[in-house]
Amino acid sequence: MAASLDVNGKAMSVEADPDTPLLWVLRDELGLTGTKFGCGLAQCGACTVHVNGDPVRSCVTPIAALSGAKITTIEGLGGAHPLQQAWVRLDVPQCGYCQSGQIMSAAALLEANKKPTDDDIDAAMGGNICRCGAYQRIRAAIKDAASSAAAPVVAAPPAAKPAAEADIDEAISAASGATSRVQRGEVR
Repeated sequence: MAASLDVNGKAMSVEADPDTPLLWVLRDELGLTGTKFGCGLAQCGACTVHVNGDPVRSCVTPIAALSGAKITTIEGLGGAHPLQQAWVRLDVPQCGYCQSGQIMSAAALLEANKKPTDDDIDAAMGGNICRCGAYQRIRAAIKDAASSAAAPVVAAPPAAKPAAEADIDEAISAASGATSRVQRGEVR
């Protein structure tokens, strides 16, 4: 069945059952693979996207529930978002798998609260699991982005084509000295 979705500011038509979770439509139908599958139970936060500005777990959100909604994925932040810049500047990720969900939850927090306290950050990020334990670096990056007045914390369609996920993974791997799962051909 055809469904129309507004993803990253673009109207898109997809052929999927109305009960199909948004995560699989984004990844398999639209090729937006920045949103990750983690648990499939809305418990880990790896699949977090924004729906009308609110953080939502895409692994359990059927596309039938999204008629007229504005969906923003990590690709929709464009790569120059203050949080993305802070993530790079503070070398936040270790493996990087959960980071798109972490950033999307943090972006929703900063949109609602420009100067969050540690308690505000803990409350907003509590549903996002980082198996590497980078929580202190995540908090530091959120505070860094909150203190940055250089750019608004509003999701906007990218002005230029964002870096490919494989390029980002390679840059993270090069910076950390790790070999990525992408380089080994385990993840697309």
